[in-house]
Amino acid sequence: MGKNKKCIVVTVIGKDEVGIVAKIATVLAENKINIIDINQKILGEGIFAMTLLADRVGSSLSLPAITNELKASIKGMSLDVTVQDTEVFQYMHRV
Repeated sequence: MGKNKKCIVVTVIGKDEVGIVAKIATVLAENKINIIDINQKILGEGIFAMTLLADRVGSSLSLPAITNELKASIKGMSLDVTVQDTEVFQYMHRV
């Protein structure tokens, strides 16, 4: 990643429902977090799985605050969301 980027990996998994991507994307956009790459798929019997890479350099939110905002946006849905800093993610998964 470039020096002017502060990237995060967001994963969402759970029961497929209408509006998941829209809710997540709205929270990110409202907080000046730019989606760089996104991949989503419906697995088996309606299991939703999404991973996205986003740049939070323009946002004033901390990682825990981003996580809380995303979790609040999908409250009441059967979903789990996690947010990880890419630097920490890459360090933890080095071979």
